Amino acid sequence: MKVIEHLEKSVNPSFSYEIVPPPRGRSVRDVIDVVEALEPLNPPWIDVTSHSAGAFYNEKEDGAIERRIFKKRPGTIGICGIIQNRFKIDTVTHILTEGFTREETEDALIELNYLGIHNVLALRGDGLNYKKKIQKTRSTNQFASELVSQISNLKEGIFLEELQNANSLDFCVGVAGYPEKHFEAPNMKVDLSYLKEKVENGADYIVTQMFFDNQKYFSFVQNCRDNGINVPIIPGIKVIKNIKQLSRLPRTFHVDLPNTLVDQINEAPHHIEEIGIQWAKTQVQGLLEFGVPNVHFYIMNDVESILKIVKSFI
Repeated sequence: MKVIEHLEKSVNPSFSYEIVPPPRGRSVRDVIDVVEALEPLNPPWIDVTSHSAGAFYNEKEDGAIERRIFKKRPGTIGICGIIQNRFKIDTVTHILTEGFTREETEDALIELNYLGIHNVLALRGDGLNYKKKIQKTRSTNQFASELVSQISNLKEGIFLEELQNANSLDFCVGVAGYPEKHFEAPNMKVDLSYLKEKVENGADYIVTQMFFDNQKYFSFVQNCRDNGINVPIIPGIKVIKNIKQLSRLPRTFHVDLPNTLVDQINEAPHHIEEIGIQWAKTQVQGLLEFGVPNVHFYIMNDVESILKIVKSFI
C-alpha cells in the first residue's frame, strides 16, 4: 500500500519509523532485530535511509597517498525487500541525487518495482567528500525536484531510453520539508518555493526534518497552505537520549533546541533519557491534538525509547 493510501484509510493516528542500514561489516540481523521490536506496534510503513559512497585516504609506506571509495552503509534495497516481503510492512526507500546518476536511479527504481516496493523518498542527500566521475554517456539530477520529475516520468512510462512494451512504474513519492528552513536557503520564502516545485513536479506528501518545538511545525504547515502546498505534511520527531546530542543535532541537522528542554537536561543530565522521552510524548500529544494523521520517528535503530512513547498512545 502507498503512504498516501495509509494516510487516507487511517482511522486512528499512526506512527511510522525511519531506520538506517548497518555499517559495512555488520550483519543485516541488526536491522531485523529492530523491525521485530517495531512489529507489535503495527507500523504502516518503515523508511530505510540510503547513503552515498565516501572516500578515505591511506598513506602507503613509500609516502604515496591512496584514495579508496567505499559504500558507507550498503544494502538499502535489499533491506527494504526483507522488511516488505518477510514482515509484510510497507517500506519507503530513500533515493538520492548525490552520488548517483539518473541511470543508476532508474535501475534502482526498476529493481524496487520488481520487489513490489512502491514508496520512495526523493532527497538530494548529503554532500560527498570526493568528486565522483560521471561518464559522458551518463547524466545526473542536481536537485531533489529533478529527481521527483524523473520518478514522475517513470510513472508515465517514460524511461531514459525508449523501451519497447515497457510498463510504467507507479511510485508514491515523498519529499523533505524543513520547519526551520533548509540551512542553504536564504529565507523561508525561497525554501518554500523549492518545496512547492517538488510538489508540482509530482511529490505526493512531505515529511519534515526533526523539530523540537511544535509551534514551528504548526507555522510551517500554515505557510505551506498559504503558498498553495496542499499535500499531507507528516511531522518528524527525534528523541534525545544523550548529552552529546545537545551539540550534535543542531550542528548536523541545523535545528534549534528549545531553552526549556536544554535547561531541563542541564539541570538533571543523569535523567536525560527520561527527559527526552517525556518531551517527545508531549510533542506527540500536541501533534495528535492538532490533527496529524501520522507521526514519523527518526530512531537510528534505537527502539527502546520509541517503544515507551508509542505504547502510551496505542
